[in-house]
Amino acid sequence: MRADAARNLAAVLRTGARLLAEDPSTSISAIASAAGVDRTTVHRRFANREALLSAVFQAKLDSAERVLDDSRLTEAPVAVALHRYVEGIIPVSRDWPVDTRRMMRADPAADRRRQQQSQRLNDFLKRASDEGYLRPDTSPAWARAVLNQLVETAAHHFPETAPPRAADLVVETFLNGLGPS
Repeated sequence: MRADAARNLAAVLRTGARLLAEDPSTSISAIASAAGVDRTTVHRRFANREALLSAVFQAKLDSAERVLDDSRLTEAPVAVALHRYVEGIIPVSRDWPVDTRRMMRADPAADRRRQQQSQRLNDFLKRASDEGYLRPDTSPAWARAVLNQLVETAAHHFPETAPPRAADLVVETFLNGLGPS
């Protein structure tokens, strides 16, 4: 792919993610205009809005996969892996604000991939619990919901906070709020 075509594709996907998160009925024309490209450029690449939305979800899943891999959730010390994960996933959440759970209805393969990623994080939280980083009476579902909400809060309610500092705040809150008494 030519460099300008790759830049245009990246702009369309990121703009599409932002606009579709704000309004799921956003048209391809509106996305193209906001991305600074011709509507025909978008239509050449994507047959319809659903194909564009699918590409946005795949890009978000690709980014999340890289974060999960780079975090070394099974090898690194728990606090280190958690910080790496949070520091990496905050920019993913900011860059790709669409909710991948919406993809469940439209793309079973993408949903399986999302579920596999989710399971990796659940397994990590079980490891954190097993290693004494979480209180033994903390429900895994509760720990996951709290972590998700902390990441969501850092990513979207404090967008001016740099990812490393946001990760410091999230990890400190998560481990001390759920840590052993």
